[in-house]
Amino acid sequence: MSRGKGLWCSLLLLKLLFQTCCNGGACRPSSCGKITNIKHPFRLKDDPASCGDSRYELSCENNRTLLYLFPGISYHVQAINYNNFTIRLVDPAISDSGDDCSTLPRYSLSARNFSDSYGYMDIPKYSEPYGTIQERTHYDVVRMFENVIFLNCSYPIRDDPRFVDAAPCVKEGGNVYAVLGDMDVGELRDECRVKMVAASSFLVPPRSWEDSFFIYQNLSYAEIHRKLAYGFHLSWMIGGACSSACGQLSSCFFNETSPNLITCRADRCFTPITFNECHFAYGFLTGFNNKVIVRDTGEKISGKKNVVAAIKVGAFTGRFLVPYMIVKYALGVLFFFALLIYTYQKRHISIYENIEGFLQKNTLMPIRYSYKKIKKMTSGFKEKLGEGGFGSVYKGRLISGPFVAIKMLGKAKGNGQEFISEVATIGRIHHANVVRLIGFCVEGSKRALVYEFMPNGSLDKFIFSKVDSVSLTYQKLFEISLGVARGIAYLHEGCDMQILHFDIKPHNILLDENFIPKVSDFGLAKLNPLDNSIVTLTAVRGTIGYMAPELFYKNIGAVSYKADVYSFGMLLMEMASQRRNSNPNAEHSSQFYFPFWIYDQLARKNDEIEMETLIHEETSELAKKIFITALWCIQLKPSDRPSMNKVVKMLEGDVASIEMPPRPSYYPNDMIHRDSEINSGVTTLNNSSGSSGFDEEEITTNRM
Repeated sequence: MSRGKGLWCSLLLLKLLFQTCCNGGACRPSSCGKITNIKHPFRLKDDPASCGDSRYELSCENNRTLLYLFPGISYHVQAINYNNFTIRLVDPAISDSGDDCSTLPRYSLSARNFSDSYGYMDIPKYSEPYGTIQERTHYDVVRMFENVIFLNCSYPIRDDPRFVDAAPCVKEGGNVYAVLGDMDVGELRDECRVKMVAASSFLVPPRSWEDSFFIYQNLSYAEIHRKLAYGFHLSWMIGGACSSACGQLSSCFFNETSPNLITCRADRCFTPITFNECHFAYGFLTGFNNKVIVRDTGEKISGKKNVVAAIKVGAFTGRFLVPYMIVKYALGVLFFFALLIYTYQKRHISIYENIEGFLQKNTLMPIRYSYKKIKKMTSGFKEKLGEGGFGSVYKGRLISGPFVAIKMLGKAKGNGQEFISEVATIGRIHHANVVRLIGFCVEGSKRALVYEFMPNGSLDKFIFSKVDSVSLTYQKLFEISLGVARGIAYLHEGCDMQILHFDIKPHNILLDENFIPKVSDFGLAKLNPLDNSIVTLTAVRGTIGYMAPELFYKNIGAVSYKADVYSFGMLLMEMASQRRNSNPNAEHSSQFYFPFWIYDQLARKNDEIEMETLIHEETSELAKKIFITALWCIQLKPSDRPSMNKVVKMLEGDVASIEMPPRPSYYPNDMIHRDSEINSGVTTLNNSSGSSGFDEEEITTNRM
């Protein structure tokens, strides 16, 4: 009886061991909807924790497999190909629409959302599970998908076959076009803005990384929509399969003839130094630890004789010379220099990481240039156009021929916000009266902005009398003022975000070969939602003499786009009078501030202005229109100033239809009797020397 019980217990124990072995063995493939073979590295949320890689976790919702590519942004999984390490995704809005081509993609996605599109192929970014490129042979790179750019244009585009009309399908109204492939910033029409960017792999022919030509022609938008419904591929080879098969310090490429479809590239070394120096360092550490044979290490890493020799030298140095030097001399010196380097890098690297992170996470149309190309464009920074607090501006030339102005920025301030502000602001603008940003450069501490070249320079040299300057007719000055007004109005209301310039002045108005004005220098600009007119500032920004009073006095009103209106009004005053906003020969202080003098001229002398430049009746009419518009713009209270769209209508209309504004004031009425407190406490817009002391002085204080 006891033997039977013992046999029964043994059988029960074997059964439990068998179940434990089976449960702890290889993970079974999962399924969700039409995706039936979900296995390593992929996993579902409900799979055991030991199954799959958490970076490749999928979700099963409503019997549909989803991949959350970014937080809160999911794509439908169409297929997983374990034979070439690719996963095919489709935008949920396109997936749910079926054959209905009226639906646009829900999310905007381009290659620039992935770090490998910036050319960082020599740096192992295993923290990013997916990539947009894949090496099919040794260093032969293939793109996974092609961009489909959706544009919203003010006018129909009929002279460019690349613009495929989507209006017959899309129900949003307006002139909506789809462009296949990439577009340079110079190819984008002034009347168009980018609505979104989508991706499709069905449009990609077999091509190399450098090939930028698109082979599909004469496709209708319905065909493009069907190809968008096919989806786009992403590769997990570099982020997942490569590191698993080859290790963290090796790279690989796709090879169909290899047993595991991957060939490891063992002679690549991921360091900022050359290959020989890298293997020298590896051999150095190998010999220092005295764990492996030098010859075996050399043959494993590379078969090149010079590399093996470098490893031998490094191993010998590490075994014998370095321990002796460390003990006798170097330990204290190395520690000292390491501390200095660490302190310096910790202080400065955050600025450049902030800029790099911004550029990698945002899809920008301007071209990214290397510092080497910037140096080549300028012929070694040969011809300097100007210099300021931001850095220097040089004349350059693109490979395609046009001249450009390249602004080399100086040492970054704060967290690099000025550079980010300028790229983010002007990078999305395409208007005839706003200077165009062609490209940019960020390499460590070197930062540059590439603009279209303005041969006639800035406006200030034309409106202030100089002996050697070229004078402009009053009609031309009026056309320039109208162009500037249209440019600022576009910044305020023509984009998906309101752009506040905060530094409108003659120096920042550039003129092309036809004297068409373009607003420039967005270093102090600020983006603001269209539905929020109030702006929060942590520092006063602008140039004294053009700054709105609410930047100094909080009780006047909140800071908003009306600050740009005030600056434009001061600019109009100087353009119309062709002088600074002061009268040095004035006999009374009330006439010293030029806008007051102009107002009195218009109010007391039947709208006639006593100025030597206003001889002809036609010129006088233009001057009155400009001056009255300017007086409206420089009203003390922001609520009394018109919007820039209203200013454009005033300049375009008849002078007789413009009402005379109230007389301008120096500062708020409740502060008139506190001059002593103002003069001793803060910088004001009223002093004994008028506004001449305000010209071209930059504000950098942090009072607000």
